[in-house]
Amino acid sequence: MTQKVHKVLIVDDSAVFRALLSEIIDSDPQLEVVGSAVDPYEAREKIKKLKPDVITLDIEMPKMDGVQFLRNLMRLHPMPVVMISTLTQHGADATLAALDIGAVDYFPKPTENVASEMGNYRQLVVEKVKMAANANIAGAVHRSPKEISVSGRQFKSDYDVIAIGASTGGTEAIRNVLEALPEMMPPIVVTQHIKAVFSKSFAERLNRASKLHVEELSTDRAPLVSGRVYVAPGDLHIRIVKRGGQYYCERCDGEPVHRHKPSVDVMFSSLAKAAGGRCFSILLTGMGKDGAQGMLDVLNAGGVTVAQDEKSSVVWGMPRAAVEMEAAQHVMPLDKIATYLVGKVYG
Repeated sequence: MTQKVHKVLIVDDSAVFRALLSEIIDSDPQLEVVGSAVDPYEAREKIKKLKPDVITLDIEMPKMDGVQFLRNLMRLHPMPVVMISTLTQHGADATLAALDIGAVDYFPKPTENVASEMGNYRQLVVEKVKMAANANIAGAVHRSPKEISVSGRQFKSDYDVIAIGASTGGTEAIRNVLEALPEMMPPIVVTQHIKAVFSKSFAERLNRASKLHVEELSTDRAPLVSGRVYVAPGDLHIRIVKRGGQYYCERCDGEPVHRHKPSVDVMFSSLAKAAGGRCFSILLTGMGKDGAQGMLDVLNAGGVTVAQDEKSSVVWGMPRAAVEMEAAQHVMPLDKIATYLVGKVYG
């Protein structure tokens, strides 16, 4: 059976980059560049005429920036969009805003034209565009949940740590969970597959959205404190350890796991060793299988394991891998996870 060829529209004001991106995308037999546009106004007409399956959209363009165009597009004609970002602070903030609006994913403009690096870049671009073409767009659109009331309920100490892992679609899925939680919860540790230049901005956005205090783990070791959320830096693993009755979150270097650093598997496996049955591991939307083995470790240690369901996931890859390994005790929609956690933590 022949696989569907996905039609791609490239929106970028650089003729050189449009040509490079066209060559990369057209090199894959499942993708076809059907057109390109130099600005959002031309893009609007090309979308009507060419009916692409997926768009690559530059953030910084003349006449109208990519984020504003995306906002208009997702309101009027929702479709899979992959943002093209710059690895700068401004690019990080704009990219996270685009993911909030409904972009499926992002990839950076290349910083080097070295042959070995371009090989990796080609693989990255093709992988992201193909994944976006098959993504669940409804799952990418952020909806602010109501904060769960715990008035009159008693905070229990049956669970010591909550760990959340995610990849594609995860920046908004994690936000969805955290902003529904009350200000007092067991300490939460988060591993999201994200570039290093983005992770601090990501933590700051979560902090603004949540009643919990959210911060990027900026020291080699920090004690875990209730009511706080610790986000892995974008270029280091994090692991949970217990010493003298106190839990700590540590940054650690090392090889990527499943091509990722930080890795969800590293975080979950360390959690299983440190907390045993007194923890939760939550695996949200994402491509690949990172986190599935670590979740099985948590389950075997007696902890509680939850995977996001397929319908609410942007990409049901990592949660599916956990389900197939029988590592997930519970599979539930994204908007039910916070309620479930509160129900377990509060009497």
